[in-house]
Amino acid sequence: MREAPTTSPGPAATAAPVRLKFIGRSTFQGELKQRIDDYFIQTGRRKRDCWQMYLKTGILLTSFFGLYVLLVFFVPTWWLAVPVAIALGLVTAGIGMNVQHDGSHQAYSDRPWINRVMAMTLEMIGGSSYLWHYQHGVFHHTYTNITGHDGDVDVGIFGRLTPHQKRLSFHRWQHLYMWLLYGFVAIRWHIWGDLSDIISGKSGEHPIPRPKGWDLVQFIAGKVFFISLVFVVPMLFHPWWVVLLFYALAASVVGVVLTIVFQLAHAVEGAEFTIPDG
Repeated sequence: MREAPTTSPGPAATAAPVRLKFIGRSTFQGELKQRIDDYFIQTGRRKRDCWQMYLKTGILLTSFFGLYVLLVFFVPTWWLAVPVAIALGLVTAGIGMNVQHDGSHQAYSDRPWINRVMAMTLEMIGGSSYLWHYQHGVFHHTYTNITGHDGDVDVGIFGRLTPHQKRLSFHRWQHLYMWLLYGFVAIRWHIWGDLSDIISGKSGEHPIPRPKGWDLVQFIAGKVFFISLVFVVPMLFHPWWVVLLFYALAASVVGVVLTIVFQLAHAVEGAEFTIPDG
């Protein structure tokens, strides 16, 4: 278990308003790593480049493009299109959790270029692997459940996700209305969230370097590809309002599924929520 952090001011030009300094050393991470290493030694399994991973990736990507083609070009009626759009949303969430996540963590392959390609599947489904590195790889794993620093447990006035946040009267109903708001998570991410972070140079209260060079090219190309795939191509064959309606349905499924998984990393029995000392 990580000990409670203390605070110290950081450089004003590059740091968040409060920069955390962790004191003490926990044996948890070392013990966990040792047990994982022992598991692979005892079972003889590979840590990376497993054939099962490649098979799973092939199934997910084939399903994604197959469902997309079916939805855009072949489904003749709305009552058939609805389950296809829901299935497309589920597969999209699966790509995010099972392909790009492992690639971005350098856990997919021993070859860096394969990890990068797998991480870039996030661009295909509307995100940014560049931003994800900071939002998840750095901030999520560093500041988990620390109020004021972990953006995953900060939804503003809409919900109270830690005991240190102000409680408003309507929060008593959040176990009901938050399901609806979860559906907007992916839509916000697609339409405004990533762009806002790039423009502001911040993710929540944490500074992030704006992409340059090939990172910027990849960010722009990813957004152009996603917008073309989701809006431009379908609108060549269907009315704009139909395209927006089914986009909203599929994206809502993505948002609900991903948010449930995100919350399992934070709000489970036994989880602790801390605030910095000082």
